[in-house]
Amino acid sequence: MKKFWLVGSLLLAMHAQAATNQEQLAMADIGAIKTSLSDDVPAKKWAELTEQQRSVLTPLSAEWDTLRPWQREKMLDIAEDYPKMDAKKQKRVQNRLNTWSRMTPYERENARKRFQKFHSLSPEEQQNLRNKWAEHQKLPEQEREKMRKQSGEVYYDPELD
Repeated sequence: MKKFWLVGSLLLAMHAQAATNQEQLAMADIGAIKTSLSDDVPAKKWAELTEQQRSVLTPLSAEWDTLRPWQREKMLDIAEDYPKMDAKKQKRVQNRLNTWSRMTPYERENARKRFQKFHSLSPEEQQNLRNKWAEHQKLPEQEREKMRKQSGEVYYDPELD
């Protein structure tokens, strides 16, 4: 099984629960550049996908034919691994595909950068960030909203790492 990463929504808040290595293997980073494929590789059009592939990748149907070849290949890898995932992982993939499909190119690029920045941190720094987020999640929603407006920052969701 290939190793995948999936970046989530730019606007989602971080979750305290971190993904395990096994969960990370089941996910894919829709936006991360797959350097082993070039844009010269012929890419399947939406109409050429199997019924099973279209079923899994439905959230991307409207934009499928505009995705770059390496992006399509990564999505096809997800569709291939999807039947092997347990129901929890399948739901997670579907939620992330839906979220990703609603993002603008600008939001996707920012999500990619945050993903890369988070993974450049040491494991201790990542855990520290997760712990801080768990504390933040305990605050009342009004307090969290106030903090978001004051900081102007968008938070990275470690659940999506």
